[in-house]
Amino acid sequence: MSGVITKFVVTSMFMWMPPVAIMYGFYHQNFPGISHLSSSAQTLAGGFLAVISVNIVIGFYIYYAMKEAPRQERKPDATFLANAKANINQPASSQVSDDSKGKGKGKVE
Repeated sequence: MSGVITKFVVTSMFMWMPPVAIMYGFYHQNFPGISHLSSSAQTLAGGFLAVISVNIVIGFYIYYAMKEAPRQERKPDATFLANAKANINQPASSQVSDDSKGKGKGKVE
């Protein structure tokens, strides 16, 4: 269980740190070649790249979650299985009236 929590915490950190770093870098013009862009274009580009970085992190998280092998096969409760098999093997007592078969419609015998 601690492995799942560790993966979750690491993924959560990567979902916050790169977008904040990207926005910080665009705001303070730390990336080369962005100084000639207008401030609105810098904000747009930084936001777009921040969203892309979060989607990449989510993709990696999904990939590793699907790649992870199941730890153990779950076994159903033996008592539950026994009761279920007993209920399945019981004959169903259904009474079908003659009217439902189409005989004697409207007739009283």
